[in-house]
Amino acid sequence: MGLPLLDVKPMPAVGADVMEIRVHMGGEYRVIYVAKYTEAVYVLHAFEKHSQRTRQGDIELARSRFRLVERSRLRE
Repeated sequence: MGLPLLDVKPMPAVGADVMEIRVHMGGEYRVIYVAKYTEAVYVLHAFEKHSQRTRQGDIELARSRFRLVERSRLRE
């Protein structure tokens, strides 16, 4: 379809099987998600990057949301 390939990498600092999509269009954008469950793809965090390194606050926010997903699945 002429679309660019996705730039995806694992994010083990956030959690097992957590991935990051890197978008390079008019700036640098990131989407951190987990897609290992059959019922849904969980978007943990989306943000615009302003530096080379991902801010620790962004990683911690995604990590805490991942833990919430994991805990809520245990209760089901």
